[in-house]
Amino acid sequence: MTVNITRLLFSDSGFRAELDKALAWDAIADAGVQETVTTILTDVRARGDAAVVEWTNKLDRLDVAAMSDLVIGRDELMACLEALPSDQRTALETAAQRIRVYHEKQMQGSWQYTEADGSVYGQQVTPLDRVGMYVPGGKAVYPSTVLMDAIPAKVAGVEEIIATLPTPGGTRNPIVLAALGLAGVDKVFTIGGTQAVGALAYGTESVPRVDKIVGPGNIYVATAKKEVFGQVGIDMVAGPSEILVITDAGSNPDWIAMDLFSQAEHDEDAQSILVCPDADFIEAVLASIEKLLPDMPRQDIIKASLESRGLIVQVDDLDQAAAVCNLVAPEHVELAVADPQALLASIRHAGAIFLGRHTSESLGDYCAGPSHVLPTSGTARFSSALGVYDFQKRSSIIGCSEAAARELAGTASVLARAEGLIAHARAAEMRDED
Repeated sequence: MTVNITRLLFSDSGFRAELDKALAWDAIADAGVQETVTTILTDVRARGDAAVVEWTNKLDRLDVAAMSDLVIGRDELMACLEALPSDQRTALETAAQRIRVYHEKQMQGSWQYTEADGSVYGQQVTPLDRVGMYVPGGKAVYPSTVLMDAIPAKVAGVEEIIATLPTPGGTRNPIVLAALGLAGVDKVFTIGGTQAVGALAYGTESVPRVDKIVGPGNIYVATAKKEVFGQVGIDMVAGPSEILVITDAGSNPDWIAMDLFSQAEHDEDAQSILVCPDADFIEAVLASIEKLLPDMPRQDIIKASLESRGLIVQVDDLDQAAAVCNLVAPEHVELAVADPQALLASIRHAGAIFLGRHTSESLGDYCAGPSHVLPTSGTARFSSALGVYDFQKRSSIIGCSEAAARELAGTASVLARAEGLIAHARAAEMRDED
């Protein structure tokens, strides 16, 4: 099975243009998707539960009469956890504990300081009251994502997590339900798609309105999250999964090939990139790809992904490899090199960085500890992994003493008058008048 992967040379004059072309990904929904999303959101906002039930029956091939038929109670979630095969339950519990420990270290506390004149300044950190979590259904079965979304929220102190879970044809996946129970999710509605996003964003008679929606979904879900942003917060609009592997000739080529497969098997739009300064090792990885691919259950998806969006970049040295990484700003980057810590300082843009030859990206997907909800499509240039801080708000604290109010009044007055905001100026000046 021959796999044709695009190859680029960093030293070529047209490298940047070719790289941009290879990275291009149109995350904007077409007009038909946008129209459908707008129609459903408008309907849910206007008719609440009735609209949610109708759209869920239509799109998920169900036949329910009321929202009460679309609720999963905590008892059922915990029963699924109890009934799991022991190896699955142990794996879930191990992953959950590691995720919790990691995110407890992200906790930010409130702080204040007092100036000599008695003025108090600071920051008050408080959790969001209620979070909505979209759990993928249908083809996708991701109990790991349930843990990665819900546990940081619980660590942050979120009072209530509302999950929506599409169940096409009425199918309920027991390990996903078990993960929802283990993660401490408070309410679960078996609704999906745009109607779930609308219910969480606007609230219905049965679904409480949330402050923020997190979790991945298909193009309809992503488009709906973009449309309700501002009405509620969202984590991100996720694109296809990505990995960029920087390696030298000291790695095992089979390991590198399988790491590339690990992202390509998600779907045909996923992107796997190999960056290496050694031409012979690149050939060894290509040989491993040809050798290992026939044994992959999802070989057709992997092949389609590698041929449509896969990329091999040959560089002169690891400094150039880091430069490529920073241009791509990938979701995941593996530093499979002799001294990953030395290379780490050069990596400025990446959702998650995996150090050393033994650290496969898949460990981060499931159980290392950091959330696997990461920025994609180059957005690691300005955004970060989902974490406790995404479920917290920071309120500024300003408490001026009488002396400070008098001292600052002049500065505030001058700037306010320069902006033509006289009431602002007078409000400050009055504190300096006897």
